[in-house]
Amino acid sequence: MNNALIKILFATVTLLAISSCSSIYDKHVQWQAVKPETFPIIRGIGYAPISLQKSEHKTQRMLMAIKASKIAAYVELAEQVYGQQVSSKTTMADMLISNQQLAASVQGLIRGAKVVKSYPVGDTYTTELQLDFKDMYELYQASSNRKEIKGVVYF
Repeated sequence: MNNALIKILFATVTLLAISSCSSIYDKHVQWQAVKPETFPIIRGIGYAPISLQKSEHKTQRMLMAIKASKIAAYVELAEQVYGQQVSSKTTMADMLISNQQLAASVQGLIRGAKVVKSYPVGDTYTTELQLDFKDMYELYQASSNRKEIKGVVYF
C-alpha cells in the first residue's frame, strides 16, 4: 500500500508541474499591427432627379437632389465594399408562374469617403465619391486593436 501511495503522490506532483508550465500567466505577448501591401481606391456615383424632389422651391429641390445623389453614391460604395443581399421568391400554380418577387438590400458602414465632384447634368444632380482603402486602414487602426504577435517572452 505504501508503493501505491508513492505512485499517486508522484502522479500528482507530475501533473502540477506540467500544468504550471502551461499557465497563461507565465508569458508576455507583444503585438504588432499588420499592414496590407496594397490599398485599392474605389469610386461611387450617385444620381438624383432635381425636378421630382418634393418641394415648391427650386433652390430647395436642388439641395434635396444634392443630398439624395450623395446618399446614392454612398450606397454604391457600400455595395462594392460589402456586397449586395439579393433574395427572390417565385410562386407557381398549374406549372405557370403566378407571382415573382425580387428584393435587394445593402448594409454597411463607410468611413473616410471623399466627395470628388458634385454637379448638375440637365435635370439630374450627380455626386462622385472616392474611397481610398489606405485612409480606411488608418481610421481602422486608430479605433481597433487588431494586431499580430510580434514576440513572446516566457518567464
